[in-house]
Amino acid sequence: MFRPFLAAAALAVALGGAPAQANLFRWANDGDVNSMDPYTRSETFLLTFNANIYEPLIRRDRNLRLEAALAERWEQAEPTVWRFHLRRNVRFSDGSPFTADDVIFSIARARGPGSNITSYFAAVAEVRKVDDFTVDLVTRVPSPILPEELTSFGIMSKAWLERHGAQRVADLTSREENYATRNAMGTGPFVLVSREPDRRTVLAPNPLWWDTPTHNLTRVEFNVIANDATRVAALLSGEVDMVYTVPPQDMDRIGRTPNMRIIQGPELRTIYLGMDQNRAELLKSDVRGRNPFQDARVRRALYQAIDVQAITTRVMRGQARPAGQIFGPGVNGFLEANDTRLPLDLEASRRLLAEAGYPNGFGVTLDCPNDRYVNDEAICTAVVAMLARIGVRVTLAAQTRARFFAEVNAPRYNTSFYLLGWTPNTYDAHNALFNLAGTRDGTRGVFNNGGYSNPAFDALVDQIAVETVPARRQELITQATRLLQSDVAYIPLHQQQVVWAARNNVTLVQQADNGFPLRSVRIGN
Repeated sequence: MFRPFLAAAALAVALGGAPAQANLFRWANDGDVNSMDPYTRSETFLLTFNANIYEPLIRRDRNLRLEAALAERWEQAEPTVWRFHLRRNVRFSDGSPFTADDVIFSIARARGPGSNITSYFAAVAEVRKVDDFTVDLVTRVPSPILPEELTSFGIMSKAWLERHGAQRVADLTSREENYATRNAMGTGPFVLVSREPDRRTVLAPNPLWWDTPTHNLTRVEFNVIANDATRVAALLSGEVDMVYTVPPQDMDRIGRTPNMRIIQGPELRTIYLGMDQNRAELLKSDVRGRNPFQDARVRRALYQAIDVQAITTRVMRGQARPAGQIFGPGVNGFLEANDTRLPLDLEASRRLLAEAGYPNGFGVTLDCPNDRYVNDEAICTAVVAMLARIGVRVTLAAQTRARFFAEVNAPRYNTSFYLLGWTPNTYDAHNALFNLAGTRDGTRGVFNNGGYSNPAFDALVDQIAVETVPARRQELITQATRLLQSDVAYIPLHQQQVVWAARNNVTLVQQADNGFPLRSVRIGN
């Protein structure tokens, strides 16, 4: 019989004991994780950090292939039923058992108020408990990609949430908090030791983890260092062992420093500009009584005034790939032939603005994060200057990710013009099309912060979700992509590179989704 006090004793040794060799891993980023609750924001950094504590039913291996986690196996029992067989003898870090009740409660919570990951379950009509270790997810229509949707969904403890009054997700867009915002308790490889928002978060290995650790860490310290120069200096001086966000201008210097290395690879994320096409009058503009962005000619004018090649070479220092779609290479459904951009043409932009009734341009505010993407504020600054050449007067509102996402991802998307990035967590085009451009209905288009809506596009996305013949599915993806391009629903900019830096004695795995699993980190030879 399991004895809770034995688990507590083991945890105490892990957190405070004196191991034979202490392997402290210190790493830094320019922004914080913002919440310990994995349902508060569908954002890569928050999800990948919390995945060290909370585990999904199905996870991804170092090559991003699906592998068993809290579900030992799964199958499509019927065309509209996915059955998950849960791993037995798994315990949360407080010693309590993991069962189907935790899965069912977590799904209900993730679909409820305050959650930012409701789209993961857009296809799900019902969740059924078969027994304590078997759960059925019943979909409205056949959903061949449902397992892919669940890889970022961490399971939480029903009893722990109820005990601490955190049954409902605290809405980050309203800056709400509850117990789960600053505390955590999962089944994963690490446990939360301490949390100082916007400064430092400390983790330690979970002695009750069901899996065999491949890491050799005894303590993990995550530090928030917003200033680029200070963050790089901390790495070079040995104050931290790894930097998650590396300024492109410092890559050469770090690479030339003894015992340091740059880890670099292509990222699945696409950086893009969005425009409010829904409101009759923009919230943040000097135009009254109408919305310039409801006119495709205006959207096209802005698109053709932005010199993406200049952003790629000067701002990103070559560490980006110009994009013509809202998803890029490495995502299922991407075709190079579809990835074409409108040409840079300032004269055409001025002519289009005049035809739309704005011969002298107009003013608008551009919302931009300054600690989320590589050189995000610098990209927005460049866009401001480029649009000034066609008479569009842009006021830049750059702020930390916590404030930025609260503004842009609010239920009523309090923005008129914004910069954002998106990585399809399924590594499939449907994820980007469904989430970013589908008409908002509560689950579809949750991140469609410009309110774009086209019934013909929605119909294509619905067909993509259920089509199983690869050639036909690709044809539908191409049609949907070209429709977005024709409507100028978004202004794609680029796919950035994943660029990390670390000391040579650190072994880690860099993934194309910019995920950072601490379970793969080792210190020493």
